[in-house]
Amino acid sequence: MDNVMKRTDFPQRLIVTGTDTDIGKTVISAVLVAGLSAVYWKPIQSGTDGQTDRHWVQSHTGLGEDHFPAETYLLQTPVSPHLAAAIEGTTIDPSRIIPPPLPPGKSPLIIEGAGGVMAPLNKTRFMIDLFSRLNAPVLVVAPSRVGMINHTLLTVEQLRRYHIPVFGVVMNGPRNEENRKAVEHYGRVPVLAQIPPLPEINPDALRHAFEDHFG
Repeated sequence: MDNVMKRTDFPQRLIVTGTDTDIGKTVISAVLVAGLSAVYWKPIQSGTDGQTDRHWVQSHTGLGEDHFPAETYLLQTPVSPHLAAAIEGTTIDPSRIIPPPLPPGKSPLIIEGAGGVMAPLNKTRFMIDLFSRLNAPVLVVAPSRVGMINHTLLTVEQLRRYHIPVFGVVMNGPRNEENRKAVEHYGRVPVLAQIPPLPEINPDALRHAFEDHFG
């Protein structure tokens, strides 16, 4: 059992970011959405590959359409948001990205970023600039493998430089107590959960993962 949390411990809005791309942000977002019956929003999607992250989370959590507001920017090309936008003849304007209103009785809002905190959005702005505008704490997802200490500490430090609250860290992958201790000691940030690879991903498995690791 990891740090025991209650539903009321989670803020009304929570941003999920990662130390890199393809490290499990969407799976961890799905665990939170299933466990909290939350609303999922990915404001910028670059690369659909036949299915957006929104559709993936919806299909694996089994929740209704009203839990999944549409993206502000939906880009087809599977590259960094700034490049995908340039290829497709548009420019990402963070001021256009406004959190959707929550349906009555539904919360929190889980906001998934694209890539890491320094993923460029346009010629002058980064994902972290969008996070500043969204005015919500950030949960950092990091793989449990070798190298995660450096990447996690850099991400946490950059968030603090922008005065963005860090809600905590989730380690995704095989349990690694030494890495957990190092992140908590050097980063002065709690590791809220260590979530091992899930043998299958469906609504029950996601809810059980939430109950087992968040309490």
